[in-house]
Amino acid sequence: MKLQILGTRGIPAQHGGFETFAEHFSLYLKNKGWEVTVYCQEEGNGPRYDDDWKGIHRIHIPITQDGAKGTIVFDWLSTLHASKRKIPVLTLGYNTAIFCFLYRLKGLKNIINMDGIEWHRGKWTFFERAWLYLNEKMGAWLGNHLIADHPEIKNHLAQFIFLDKITVIPYSADLLGSADITQLDQFALKPGKYAILIARPEPENSILEIVQAYSRQKRGMPLVILGDYNPDSNDYQKEVLDAAGNEILFVGAIYHQPQVQALRFFARFYIHGHTVGGTNPSLVEALGAGSPVLAHDNKFNRWVAGEGSLYFSTGTKCEAKISELIENDKLVSAMKAASIKQYTQNFTADKVHGTYEQLLMEHGF
Repeated sequence: MKLQILGTRGIPAQHGGFETFAEHFSLYLKNKGWEVTVYCQEEGNGPRYDDDWKGIHRIHIPITQDGAKGTIVFDWLSTLHASKRKIPVLTLGYNTAIFCFLYRLKGLKNIINMDGIEWHRGKWTFFERAWLYLNEKMGAWLGNHLIADHPEIKNHLAQFIFLDKITVIPYSADLLGSADITQLDQFALKPGKYAILIARPEPENSILEIVQAYSRQKRGMPLVILGDYNPDSNDYQKEVLDAAGNEILFVGAIYHQPQVQALRFFARFYIHGHTVGGTNPSLVEALGAGSPVLAHDNKFNRWVAGEGSLYFSTGTKCEAKISELIENDKLVSAMKAASIKQYTQNFTADKVHGTYEQLLMEHGF
């Protein structure tokens, strides 16, 4: 049983949800006897090289270009190389799915995780959005089978391909039963005495609306926001910073997992403003940490967070729900239990990874 995983920057994870999944799933398969290869993007010049990481075969491809251009070049080179190895492929994301025509030409099986509806995001230019739209369609047609991380993503894809070509498998996260409380010291935070928001600073994540709602009255505890915010970066980030009251604490982008885990685990509640996409990894991680969730009210978040969470559709409703969560200890306790139940029933790593493995085997991998 062999598999190649493409579409991420590589393992161990340092960037996002797909990298984290690739790391955990490849180790899961390795422990089940699979031979797994993961392609890794490196910065700079030099030849392609191979190594071994915890029993996973890694193929490193150095890239000199930055940003999206570099990613496209890396995806092309890794796809070109993978197509010559005669090993089935799991592609994570559809941003360069047009390259998957090589697998079709070579007769290689290729399952694609179609991610969210990426071209809906407001940050893209017209040409970037057109590229993503084209690749979504190409991925749907070129993949031998598709994975949707949410039922609504499956419904979206079913507009132009057959339903039986799509399987719904959400993201997973680890159960966070404890964390290092000393990680809070550098932020001068106390357990249960702050709220938290973890998201990219983009309009579709409702950060401005949340900051405005939190800042309209004195809360007696800070809202901790993870992510890079710079008033000189763009107008949206400047608007968020200008709207923030003195109880909004911007701590920057944090990639040190013990810190992130502690901030998440000891928060009184987690606010999730995402409006675009399917199953969001950060929301699943909040459930796994037992965090009470206040989320934007849409079909994506409701399916993930469940009926035990609270939802807002306007800034006024967000403001009221924040007050309720700060003042009502009994509600917070019940929501903690609901988050753990929702996580245990739907998003454990063993359940998700096992479903992936079963799908691979059903398709002859």
